[in-house]
Amino acid sequence: MPLQRQVCHRVGLAVAGLAGLALVAGAAPAGAQMIIVGNDEKVILDDSGKQTFHPPGKDTVEFLSLAGNPAEPKSVATIPLMNSLLGPPTNLAVHPNGEIALIANSMEWQKDGEAWKPVPDTKLHVIDLKASPPKVIQTVTTGKQPSGLSISAKGDLALVTNRADNSISVLGIDGNEVKVLDTIALGDSVAHVAIAPDGRRAVAIKPTVNKAALLEIDGQKVAYNKYDMPVGVFPYNVDITPDSKLALTANNGAGGNSDGNVDTVSVIDLEQNPPRVIDHVVVGDAPEGFAISPTGNLAVAILLRGSGGDKKAFYYRTTGALVALKIDGKKVTKVGEVELGGLPEGVVFSSDGQYVYVGNFIDGDLSILKVEGDKVTDTGKRVKLAGHPASLRAPTK
Repeated sequence: MPLQRQVCHRVGLAVAGLAGLALVAGAAPAGAQMIIVGNDEKVILDDSGKQTFHPPGKDTVEFLSLAGNPAEPKSVATIPLMNSLLGPPTNLAVHPNGEIALIANSMEWQKDGEAWKPVPDTKLHVIDLKASPPKVIQTVTTGKQPSGLSISAKGDLALVTNRADNSISVLGIDGNEVKVLDTIALGDSVAHVAIAPDGRRAVAIKPTVNKAALLEIDGQKVAYNKYDMPVGVFPYNVDITPDSKLALTANNGAGGNSDGNVDTVSVIDLEQNPPRVIDHVVVGDAPEGFAISPTGNLAVAILLRGSGGDKKAFYYRTTGALVALKIDGKKVTKVGEVELGGLPEGVVFSSDGQYVYVGNFIDGDLSILKVEGDKVTDTGKRVKLAGHPASLRAPTK
């Protein structure tokens, strides 16, 4: 969720603050799919939807295992690490091998008289998921306000958007070691970036100018040739199909706020030369969380729908919603909608695509939904989390 809607994204805690690591349960079995959740306890929304900032120190990063029964995710560990509701819910990522995770520390929490305020930071934490409990093993310096990030399917490359620097940090990954290889100037603020599964391209979104930028990748070398594509209003999330043929952008609209007007998902054909927008699909009010199934036949857009906003506004609702989008070749169609909890943010699929998990920020829990073909239904099950989920990721496809 944007902050005023420009000073955005996640907040990090110094490694020294990790002395209080707390194990909730036994570590997840080796090879089990891990979902990582950033819980923010600093940002509170009042009845008018105004964000108030509270002292740091209570945020956590929580680790959920799907081993045994993907219909019932189990919280296996929680560590104290600051993160934030302020920004798209993609400031963290799990490596494809499930052994490390990256968490962007986009904002530092500073005293402002008797109050607190977020200011841009430059830290990215590397988490060892094999440790019991997981722990920070490295902190990397990026550009200002590191935000949405992605790890390549091969696992040797990560890209991190630096919103306050209008740039992207290129990170090399060698085992548990992560280092900055390059910084790519984008010319405009960038919120999130997705790497195509084939490793040849990436798409970065520019909310303030309503565009998606195309990046070319050769191994660990990344180039921006200043080719942008016009998408919908305030693009805030992006994902790419498993076959690397389509990129879909979730366009939040209204500068990142709900406003009661419908917003869209833009469809980018990456096979054309040059790639271009071929369609816009109406989904509803303020899509923010977004993910494409590993099966490639379904995408889900998470609508804020006014939840968490001004309770007197005509468009206010207590709950958000998931919109199911069928992907048939290069045709994307809305095929269903499922009600969620209050202010839903992050969303991930299980590795087989049979379940969808959505973090409900206001309710402090995880919705579990079942997927059958292109139909998504609510199982009615909720998993209570250690805090209010601001972000959610699973291993890359």
